Parts: sequence; structure tokens; C-alpha cells
Amino acid sequence: MDKKKLSERDICTKFITPAIEAAGWDKQRQLREEVGLTAGRVQVRGNKGMRDRKTVLRADYVLYFKPDIPLAVVEAKDNNHSVRDGIQQALKYAGMLDVPFAFSSNGDGFVFHDKTLADGVLEREITLAEFPSPEVLWERYLAWKGISTEQAPLYSQDYHAGRTARYYQVNAINRTVEAVIKGQKRVLLVMATGTGKTYTAFQIIWRLWKSGTAKRILFLADRNILVDQTMVNDFKPFKGAMAKLSVNQKGVEKVDSSGQVTTEMVALGVNAQTKKVDKSYEIYLSLYQAVTGTEEERNIYKQFSPDFFDLVVIDECHRGSAAEDSAWREILDYFGNAVHLGLTATPKETAEISNITYFGEPVYTYSLKQGIEDGFLAPYKVIRVDLDKDLGWRPTTGKVDAKGQIIEDRIYNQKDMNKALVLTQRDEAVAKRITELLHATDRMNKTIVFCEDIDHASRMRQALINANSDLAAANPKYVVQITGDNAEGKMELDNFIDPKRAYPVIATTSRLMTTGVDAQTCKLVVLDRTINSMTEFKQIIGRGTRINEDYGKLWFTILDFKKATENFADPAFDGEPTVIYEPGGDESITPPEDNDPQPDGEDVPIPGSEGDAGAVDGANGNGGQGSGGRTKYLVHDVPVYVVNERVQYMGADGKLITESLKDYTRIQLNKRFASLDDFLQSWSDADKKQAIVDELEAQGVFFDELAKEVGKDLDPFDLICHIVFGQKPLTRRERADNVKKKDYFTRHSGTARKVLEKLLDKYADEGIANIEKVEVLRTPDFATLGSPVELIKSFGGKPQYQSALRDLEQALYQ
Repeated sequence: MDKKKLSERDICTKFITPAIEAAGWDKQRQLREEVGLTAGRVQVRGNKGMRDRKTVLRADYVLYFKPDIPLAVVEAKDNNHSVRDGIQQALKYAGMLDVPFAFSSNGDGFVFHDKTLADGVLEREITLAEFPSPEVLWERYLAWKGISTEQAPLYSQDYHAGRTARYYQVNAINRTVEAVIKGQKRVLLVMATGTGKTYTAFQIIWRLWKSGTAKRILFLADRNILVDQTMVNDFKPFKGAMAKLSVNQKGVEKVDSSGQVTTEMVALGVNAQTKKVDKSYEIYLSLYQAVTGTEEERNIYKQFSPDFFDLVVIDECHRGSAAEDSAWREILDYFGNAVHLGLTATPKETAEISNITYFGEPVYTYSLKQGIEDGFLAPYKVIRVDLDKDLGWRPTTGKVDAKGQIIEDRIYNQKDMNKALVLTQRDEAVAKRITELLHATDRMNKTIVFCEDIDHASRMRQALINANSDLAAANPKYVVQITGDNAEGKMELDNFIDPKRAYPVIATTSRLMTTGVDAQTCKLVVLDRTINSMTEFKQIIGRGTRINEDYGKLWFTILDFKKATENFADPAFDGEPTVIYEPGGDESITPPEDNDPQPDGEDVPIPGSEGDAGAVDGANGNGGQGSGGRTKYLVHDVPVYVVNERVQYMGADGKLITESLKDYTRIQLNKRFASLDDFLQSWSDADKKQAIVDELEAQGVFFDELAKEVGKDLDPFDLICHIVFGQKPLTRRERADNVKKKDYFTRHSGTARKVLEKLLDKYADEGIANIEKVEVLRTPDFATLGSPVELIKSFGGKPQYQSALRDLEQALYQ
């Protein structure tokens, strides 16, 4: 057998897999081939997004001690490569999977890279017969991790069987379990919004619970919906051993694929009459507010002994749980002997509070930037809008507002809008721009509008229903206000985040939807509130970062009226958290204060957030006292206009860049083609022109969107010649007519000529891609001429047909 003639897949099947199996690896449980690591980054241009297939990473082999506990990566090459050619790739994947062993092979042997340095050698070549056994690598792995023989069974506890965890979730789960079994009492896990923190927490709890490391667990969250949804979804396997610390029985509606609605009730762990806790359960879920509110509520957690729980999981731990005077902190101090696991997308690190000081450095971090790079999170484009009055407005002398108050004579700017000054025509201008964007994309795109306060959210709802009166009249839930004081609106929150439900489409809110809202299909996030907190900014952006390909959600738009997206330029936006608080020698290691509002009731989803100054800050829309006791003016007769707008896209480095589609195309194609002649030669030489189009689209050059921006029905060839090289373009119809004028068809006759004429018309209507496919001959346009086989025979055979098609393309692009 000549190995040089075998494909890479043949090399795997005939040499690499047998060698691995011969070393004792179980093909069913310990060996996986073609393991997908990333989904492929989404590129956005214009109103189109597509995955860059070049960024899809797939490991040829991943070897596991047992499912989801990876040990090694093996990268394969065909035998025309050397045995070493795959090692760099294997090392990259090994780094992603957090494993110390990497192998490469071409079927002759292996290169073995051993980061554990168990025998003092980092990298060596070994024969096929020398591939190490699972036991050898597992022993080295445990030593590398510092896991003792006694701890090993706990660390290797099985995952819950079910859906396959992504690589970063496996890393987060394994790192956390490792930290706990080694005795670490405070553990912090940082994972960007939309990356599956709850599922990750479930697997951590499952493994620690099943291994007996943590027999009783308390899971704390700050929203009813989060607790209830968690219990009926990710935590469902705990059913029977799990209860909610509440006296209020609530059901969770579930909609199946056929649209059938069912309600699933959650088990309660508190007796409604006696308020006594049922301590027979092992896993309890609770709102912070439910156990830290009134004295009666605080007694709920005090019914447990301080040593009752082995593990306390704090979801969204950035919201003040580590502040020394926090009401939530009472729970942590009371159960101080338990392991405390903090989960957050945005670890709070300020001069006032540091989660790192409390929990320690994160055991694992998976950032928004990495999630977008891997294709698991949706990228965004930013549209920044400047309104004229936001840039500065001064009232005329003696001008009064709608309540007859004389408006203080000073210059009001963006920071004053909807705080010290309400211009109702500004609401209308914002609503008009939102509506224009939805008209240009899809009016049924789920949209969240973040407003300054509840009063502003109420006014914005009204402005939006007036701007969309046709759809709002047809369905009053087209626009809803979802704020803490609005019971009807809060009831619509579940419907808004449910992908299967079309309504509500637009939600106006203040702070209620900043965290914990799993809005998978939200395609537009509107920022019309002042955001001074990086934590809050990241949480708000997180409302749009989930991907749901079944519903066409690959990316989202941020429409910014408040310059909030300038936070993207801040290195702290996606950088590593750092501790700012530095206690002195005689000071507590815990930062002194957290300024976040504290929870004040089970039914307020964001603790205190809707009950702040905003809730009473001109809530009746008639002016009055603003925040800090300052007068708030309401003005109806001042027009507001858009004066400037710019669109920004995420660049390859993850940073926002401001450029048009034409600019982007020009830059990309100048990298690809040195000159017009270079492009023309490449186009002419290509057997299929669509191959060049596909290559360029993979780089983010979207020709459909480009044609819209140019405003003409141009072929990709003409778009390139015109935009990049300044040539006068021709429409597809003009090119087709030029071919007809040259009487190109005289070289063919009969059926063959009729086929070419129809292909030319097909090109004029649909473009080059369709005529290059043989399948075009099966379309109804050609049915009257004969079957595809007969049509190809009219040219003398397939080679002659393909030659005639190339001649036609040559004539089109002369």
C-alpha cells in the first residue's frame, strides 16, 4: 500500500485510530473524532450576517479519560506531510481544551508533546506502537493538576448525561470542581451573558452532589423568572430533591414545537400557613429578596443551621453580594462554612466593591470577545445618532414649561434629557428613528428600548405606538412597557423572551430588563439612557448577544442616542478584572460599600432598580421634582431633529470601526488584488466565477448589501470594478444585451442555441451563480426544451456544454 496516495481520512482509519485503540482507548467512551470546538465567527455587513467558515475549528481526535474529562488532542495529516506538521494545530486545540497532551501524526508515527514533563522531555517522536495508554496519561494529568489519589474519584465524577457541553463550559465545570475538591472555599466563575452559566452551574452542582462533595446546596438568584425557569429547565434532573424557598406557588408555561402550552409547577420548600421550611430536600433555590427582606423572611434562612449547606451558589454575584454591609451578605456570612461559588458575566471591580477580593481570582473566564470570536455569541453593529437638542439647548428668556414653571436659564445637554428636562418631541424623534430602522429591516424584530426612568419608558411606549399605529392598532401588544411598577407589562416578559411568540415586539424599560432576560431573538437594543456603570453597560449589551439560528438571529444592532457605546473603546470593557480596593494593614479585606440598590421584595425582579428616583421622577409626565430635588421641566413645543449618524461594525480585532460597505469592500479587495488587471485575470481564469464571489463573501464582502448601497442591480464583477477600481459599471441586463448585439449565438444552433439564450436571460434576472450550476437545466424555464440529459447532449456532451458556458461568460465579461 502506497501511503502517499491515501487521503487524510484513510490515514486516520487505517493507521491512527488502530494505534490509539491498541493502546487501550475505548472507542465508544474515550475517543471522539472530528470534534467541533467553535461555531465560526459571524461577520456583519449592511443588514446581512454570515459565518466565516475559516474560523470553524475542529479537532481530528479528542481523547477523554471519561466523557467530558478530556486529556489529549491528536491532529492528523496525510502522508505527504511530515509527522510533525500537525503539532502546532494540536497545541492550539489542547490549549483551548485545557489539556497538557498534544499529538500529531501522518500515519508513520506520532509526535508527542507532554506539558506535564513527567519524564523531563517536552516533545518527542514515538512509533505507532508506543502510543500511551489512558492510565498513563490520566496519572500524569492528575499529577499535573495537583489532584491527589483520594481526590481523583471526586474529580472524575460523571457528568449528567444529556446535551454535550461546549469546550469552554467543560473547562469552567472541571476547573470549578477541581477548586472545590482541593478545598477552595470561595470560587468565582466569569462567563459572558449568553454562554450558558446556568447549565454550567447545573453540571457543577450535579457532579459535586453525586460525588458526595456537597450534599446540600443553596442556589441564590435575583429574579423569580430565573429561579422558576431554572427549576423546570436546566435543573430539572434534580426534581424530587429540589425545592424553592417560597410560599408562592407559581407555574412556568412551556410551549412545545406544535404550539401546545402546558404549565409546570415548581416544588415549594416553605409551608404557606406555618412558614416553616421543609428540610427534607437537598437542593434549594431562592431569591435573595425572599430570605433577606422582613424579619419574617430572614427567619426562613435562619431556620437552617449555619452548617446545613455545603455549597452556596450566588448567581449574578456582581449585584452586591460581596459588599460587607449588603443584606445578601448576611446569608453568605451565616452559611460561612459552606463553599461559596459566585457566577457573573461582569465581575464588579471598583473602589467600593471587589468580588475578586471576596471570591479570589476567577478559576475560569470566558469573555464576550472570545464568545463572539468563537461564534457562540452574536456580534453587533452600532448606529450612533446625535440629536440637535442633545448637543445643547438654551430656553428663551422667561420660557415656561407645560406646568407653567419658568425654565431655569442655562444650557441643557444630553445628560439633562429626561432627567432635568423632558422634551416630548425628542421622544417622537427617537421613536421615528427606531421605526425607520425596523422598516428597513423587519418590523417584527424583537426590540428593547432602555429609557432613563419609568416615566420615560411610559412616554416612549406612547411615542412608539403612535409611530407604528398600524401594527399597534392591530395588536396592542406590539409595544409594551415592561417596568417594575407595571404589573401588566411584567406579565408580558415571558412572552417577549419566548422565541415562539411574536408579541410583544418592542419593550420599553428602564432597568428591569438589564440582567437575567434570556432574549434569544432580540435583534435591536436601543440605548436612550445615561449609562455610567461598565457593569450595567455590559449587562445591557448582553441582552442581544444570544444566537438563535432557527429564528435567523445571528447578530444584532445597537441604536445609541446617548453615546453609551463609547464604553466599547474602554479597555475595561472586555479586559481582565482587576482589584482596585487595596485595604491597609489594619483594614478589613472586604471593600467598604456597594452602592447598588438592595433587594426589597420578591416580586421586584431587579432589586430596587425600578423603585429608585426614576420611579417617582415625574412619573405622571407632568414635570415636578427630578432626582436630587432638582426641578424637572416638561416641554411640548421644542422640535428635535437628527443631526448626525454613523454606523460602526466590529473589525477582525473585535474593535468597532466606522466605514461604509464600499470602504470595507475597497480595503478587502485591495488586499486580494494588486490591480484591475490582476482582478480581471483572476476572474477570467476562474472556472466558476461564483468561487471568487464565495471567497470574498467569506471575508465579509456581501454583494447583495453592496448592491443596495450602490443603488443599482449590479453583478459582483461590476460592483468590484466600479467600487474598487473606479470603472463605469454595467447592469446585468446591459451585459446580457451586449452579448445579444454581438450575435454570440450564431456559433450554436437548434436546442443548444435556445439553451444559451435562456441562460443569458437567467443571468440578467438572477446573476452568475445560478447559470453556473447544472441544476439550472432542471428548472421550469428549460422544461419545454427537454430533460437536462437531452439538453447537454444537444451540445455534444458535458465537456462541450461546460465549454459553451465558459464562452458565454467570457462574452459577458469582455
